[in-house]
Amino acid sequence: MQLHNLSIKNRKEKRVARGGKRGTTSGRGQKGQKSRSGRRIRPAQRDLLIRIPKLRGYRNKPKSMFNLVLNLSDLEKVKADVINKASLKAYFGNEFRNEIKVLGKGEIKKAVKIEGIKVSKSAKEKIEKVGGSVK
Repeated sequence: MQLHNLSIKNRKEKRVARGGKRGTTSGRGQKGQKSRSGRRIRPAQRDLLIRIPKLRGYRNKPKSMFNLVLNLSDLEKVKADVINKASLKAYFGNEFRNEIKVLGKGEIKKAVKIEGIKVSKSAKEKIEKVGGSVK
């Protein structure tokens, strides 16, 4: 008879921390979230989403109101000799709210005074060439 042939009777198994033949902590290390049963690690993406500040409130800017860009060919259609915001509102209606700028595309044949409106260099040259003025 040899030692490996002997069978041990009345020996109770270790029942500590379950889950393997390692006993006590069963390979989970010491304390902490990873050693607990039923541990749940939250996904990193969800944590990032929670940290981002959310935009609150009603944000709907009206798209019909915009800055008005006019060309010299458009100024030819306006019947007034003095062109300012009031005369343009009478012609175009309330389509713009902030600024008006005249660009140099097209030709102008009548002398026009422009007051209180931004004008590009090329448009200013063309207006003054015809005999108009820009203030």
